[in-house]
Amino acid sequence: MKKYFAILLSFMLFWEVNAQKKQVELEDFITKGTFRAKGIFGLRPTKDGKHYTILEEKGTRIKKYSYATGQLVAVMVDVSNLKSNLINSIVDYEFSADESKVLVYVNPESIYRHSFKADYYVIDVERREIEALSELGKQQVPAFSPDGHNVAYVRDNNIFIKKLRFKTESAITTDGKFNEIINGIPDWVYEEEFGFNRAFEWSPNNEELAFIKFDETEVKEFSINLYKASFPVYDEFSLYPGIYRYKYPKAGESNSKVSVHVFNLRNRTTKKMDVGDVSNAYIPRIKFSQNAEQLGVVKLNRRQNQLELFIVNPASGVGRVIFTDRNDKYIDESVLDNFKFLEDGRHFVYVGELDGYNHIHLFGMDGRKINQVTKGDWDVTDFYGFDLKNKLFYFQAAVVSPLKREIYSIRMDGSRQTLLSSKDGTNRASFSSNFGYFINTHSNANSPSTVSVISSTGKLIRIVEENLDLKNKLGEYELSKKEFFSFTTSEGITLNGWMLKPVSFNSSQKYRVLMTQYSGPNSQRVTDQWEIGWEQFLASKGYIVVCVDGRGTGARGEEFRKSTYMKLGKLESDDQIETAKYLSKLAFVDKNRIAIWGWSYGGFMSALCLSKSDMFKVGIAVAPVTNWRFYDTAYTERFMRLPQENASGYDNNSPINLVSDLKGRLFLIHGSADDNVHLQNVMEYADKLIQAGKQFDMFIYPNRDHSINGGNSRLHLYNMMFSYLEKNL
Repeated sequence: MKKYFAILLSFMLFWEVNAQKKQVELEDFITKGTFRAKGIFGLRPTKDGKHYTILEEKGTRIKKYSYATGQLVAVMVDVSNLKSNLINSIVDYEFSADESKVLVYVNPESIYRHSFKADYYVIDVERREIEALSELGKQQVPAFSPDGHNVAYVRDNNIFIKKLRFKTESAITTDGKFNEIINGIPDWVYEEEFGFNRAFEWSPNNEELAFIKFDETEVKEFSINLYKASFPVYDEFSLYPGIYRYKYPKAGESNSKVSVHVFNLRNRTTKKMDVGDVSNAYIPRIKFSQNAEQLGVVKLNRRQNQLELFIVNPASGVGRVIFTDRNDKYIDESVLDNFKFLEDGRHFVYVGELDGYNHIHLFGMDGRKINQVTKGDWDVTDFYGFDLKNKLFYFQAAVVSPLKREIYSIRMDGSRQTLLSSKDGTNRASFSSNFGYFINTHSNANSPSTVSVISSTGKLIRIVEENLDLKNKLGEYELSKKEFFSFTTSEGITLNGWMLKPVSFNSSQKYRVLMTQYSGPNSQRVTDQWEIGWEQFLASKGYIVVCVDGRGTGARGEEFRKSTYMKLGKLESDDQIETAKYLSKLAFVDKNRIAIWGWSYGGFMSALCLSKSDMFKVGIAVAPVTNWRFYDTAYTERFMRLPQENASGYDNNSPINLVSDLKGRLFLIHGSADDNVHLQNVMEYADKLIQAGKQFDMFIYPNRDHSINGGNSRLHLYNMMFSYLEKNL
């Protein structure tokens, strides 16, 4: 009897503790940010290497802190203490090199993924004076000259220079025109696929400004209908829809013609630089070395399997190639920001796949290779820079596992690779200007981020943010722990994945499964880091949620990453189908109730899988590519070449050509104003499905772009997808 009473009491205590747990709701993930980890916003290392600044108090103060002690050293900017009351708060900021001035902006107006225009102001830190950068309209991508006396910026596709001492501004280009000529900022496809927003650079001696000019004249326009809608509201379109037209080069079509120019401030002349034939090539980066007579220009051929680094003399305009990387498949755009001219003026670094893995390679400025700095069957995943004083490189890598990230240093000669991060999981570093310290953000799959200051030798100095409130809050909710697993496919390929099981999981029961994935080239969804989203909500509702990274994804070397070349979709969908087959054999999975969903590339994958296999009862495709002929040049051709060269690669794995094989219940979702993956994809696909007699469901968000955000859109989307799963799975 006593034993029975003890068991009963134990059960009652267990029930009481768990009865107090809160259940998660979709709003926790979509609108409330209940489980969002705190970090440091607006982090900027100062020039002395001992301090950093951050933006605090709702954007009203820029504060300076000591790396070593964490003590507040100074308030660099206090909006309420400025002599003129021009702004109420700051969205973001950038200091001049000597930190005497700071550029801030307010009222940002989004254009595309990276680009926006805003009202910029220059603040004199010591004098507490603020002035508008320009009174003639919002500006884009302003940048101080190295001496802080001038600011270059773009407005209406032209470049201007503001002389701060004389409070004058003048245009250095005048031919800029929407949908025709762009100066100093990239066109749509460069911005989206080469990941940058500013296309001009100051010379180190302050005397010249190099910039890229984009001639879009021969690029075909794409039109997007705009409605009055509710967010954003276009009252002028209350009766007749408006049309937004912009230049979008689809695979196989004409790109912008690009050229590099240098403007000399002293004699106000502009010279075109000679980097060979660029009629069918890309120029995705320009950057001065430490020498004002050496402008680096990166050039990619149309196929993106040959990269050249030119060194150009701005005075003569003559360029010469000092480095060439040729690849039998393609060169990933991630290498573009890892061209670094070292401060010694004698070397540059290239982080690329010259030996089958992404590694650091050191070259002389004459193009002669000095040595391969890092080596091994693992990828360098981020390059932080070079400490000239101590001759050390700092980088992030996936040495331990493709799922994890560590921080390392290594000597210039490739010796003494030293682990600087001590915690297992994912580590991301932001170094001080002299590499004496770094701020490390660490998390793992089941623990929110901790932000710490660590010395360059790996010693913990102090913890900046431990997210204790969030960690305590997690204990108040019923949450599932992410479990990692791997399995081997029928082709002998080992794939990595994670699984979320319901909180009340019972191995003797059978559960519905939702597979989530992205699957795009060099992407990763299976990583040991803190990410919490609607998957937890689904787990609380009795779903098992699974994610597997198939072939083509990152941190597993070049062979794995580029195995999908010339046939996007085939191997990736094969691997998701293999995942479904693996799951169907697990005792606790209902093999007849497996669904797959994804967004963008993941949406493409969901639609494709439903035409290649009967393993899926439901598929949800948000903003999917359905025909690679509809997508842009730079991305599609990087992995597929031109459609004129690889017609079967384009057509054989596009869902639009496989409609007769569709099985399961398909739900198509898209934003009507998606400038990235056009609504054309689902409209043309829907027509093919209709003609093939296939039933499906479809929903369009008015005026929403690729992110389907704004107003109540995002919460509506996830509620709708959940209801669809409840009804059909």
